Order: sequence, then C-alpha cells, then structure tokens
Amino acid sequence: MADHKKYRIGIDLGGTNIKIGIVNSSHKIIAHHSIKTLVQRSYQKIIQDMAEAVFFLLKQTGISLCECQALGIGSPGCIDFKNGIVVFAGNLHWEQVPLLEELKKYIDLPMALSNDANCAALGEVIDGAAKEYKNAVMITLGTGVGGGIVIDKKIFEGGHAGGTELGHTTIISGGEYCTCGRHGCFEAYSSATALIRDTKRAAQKHPDSLLNVLCDGNLDNINGITPFDAAKQGDFAAKEVIENYIKYLGEGIINMVNIFRPDVVLLSGGVCNQGSYLTDPLNNYIQKYCFAGKRAYIPTVIRATLGNDAGIIGAASMIE
Repeated sequence: MADHKKYRIGIDLGGTNIKIGIVNSSHKIIAHHSIKTLVQRSYQKIIQDMAEAVFFLLKQTGISLCECQALGIGSPGCIDFKNGIVVFAGNLHWEQVPLLEELKKYIDLPMALSNDANCAALGEVIDGAAKEYKNAVMITLGTGVGGGIVIDKKIFEGGHAGGTELGHTTIISGGEYCTCGRHGCFEAYSSATALIRDTKRAAQKHPDSLLNVLCDGNLDNINGITPFDAAKQGDFAAKEVIENYIKYLGEGIINMVNIFRPDVVLLSGGVCNQGSYLTDPLNNYIQKYCFAGKRAYIPTVIRATLGNDAGIIGAASMIE
C-alpha cells in the first residue's frame, strides 16, 4: 500500500489544550498546532474542533489526508483502548465518551486511542531517550505519578481498561492519602505534589532550616526545586526530605523492575531537571535492593528527552 502514505497524525488531548502534530516516516514532528480544549463544552463540540484543527494543520502544510497512514490520540484518564472510549477523565469531565467513533465522522483514517502517559512512553522508545531499546517503563513525576509500559516497542495496556496505573500501586499500606481514595499509593509519595508537601512539613518542623529562607518565610512559595536547592547547600532538613523522596521513588521503581524487568526506566516531569543529582542515588538504590541484585539484569534509570513532543510521537506511532 502505499508508499505515498508518508505521514501520521498524533494528538495529545489535555484538559487545557489539544496539541496536534504531523509526524513523518522518520518519527519527527514536521508541523504543530494547538487549540484550547474548553472543557465546559460538550464532547461532541470538542471532538469536532479537534477534527477541524487536524484539517487546518494539513492545509497549512500542504499535506492531504490520503498521504496520512494513521491517527492516534493520547488522552488523560481511564481508557478503553479496544473500543476507543474514554471511560473516565476527570479533568475533561468525560465519562464513557466514544472518542474514536465520534472523530471518524470527520476523518477517515485508521485510529487508535491510549492513555497519554502510555503514548509518551512509546514516543520515548520510538525516537527519544530509549530508542535503542524495545522494552521500557516510564514514570512521570508531576502533579500525580503517571506511567507507561512499552514491551517489544508496543504499548502494554493490560487486558482491560484501567490497567498500568503505576502511580496507584502501594508503597506504604495505610500511608498518606491519595487522590484515588486509597492510602499509601506511589503517587502519594513520589509526585511533585508529595515532594512539596513533605518539604513544607520539614520547613515547619525545622524553623532554622534554609528551606524557610528560600521561601521567604512563606510556605506557599515552596516548589519542587526548593528542597534540592537547600540540600545542595548542606541543609540537614532538606537533605532528609530528598533522601526520603529518593527512597520512596526508588521503591516504586524497584516494584516495576521486579515485575517487568525492562531494558531501561525513564523518568519525566519537572523534578527530573535535577539530572544526575536525582538519577545517581536512584540507580545506586535500585542496584542495592532490586531482586537478585547484580546477578540479574538491572535497568538504568535515565531522563526522558522528548518533553511535550513524546505524547504526539507516541500517539502517531500506535498503529503500524
């Protein structure tokens, strides 16, 4: 079929923006477009706008739909990938939305739908930090903890909707409250939100800590960088926060390694801007506590490199 089908379309659906990219046969994004999601509207109107944005981008680039091989969408929330349905996405206010069925009213292409974190993980394996590998686990450290699993260069979804929610595995039974309603989830200890919470607690517990100086005495000024900045300057309270954070994050990663034993573990999100200050102690921790230790293969923890482009490239690559 057709050598003339040189392009793919990737869509990253978010609660604020819908980002669309045209991806070439070398897995490079050659054109971008973004529109506001405006979630207060009906899903039908949002999906219609999504289709119109795709055609706008095609027109801008002079590419016809018949030159496109496939279209993929990464969406937040719980996804029924088999039927192309967004089962639940809180930040979109969607439940049981037949996204692909609705989009096919406007665009006649093979389509696939997956969770946005899954798409980002696939993007990194296709053309990012893990492109030399076939099997990867990616963990995204943001407001929550997202995750994606790629096996043999394909997204591993689980058998049914709601699988591979890595952030909602348990680190400490009965521990910190998680937004999912349980206690002790990986997300409740390793998200940027959790890091900020623990930093505020440490600042309150240790009034003489540099943490209070860096936030000008206002705990609301504390962010995910604050404890790292203070720890690098030798602050004891901040060092304790970072050591605990690395332990919790390390435990979550070890769980993934012991289950999937991937070629590599990828980290993404703002916390990862700390680079080797974060990854070096994590790698040491994993080598120490991973099942079978150095007798077995131990994947290296590295930073993802594609940033916001990962989701588009991954979405575009779901259909072979």
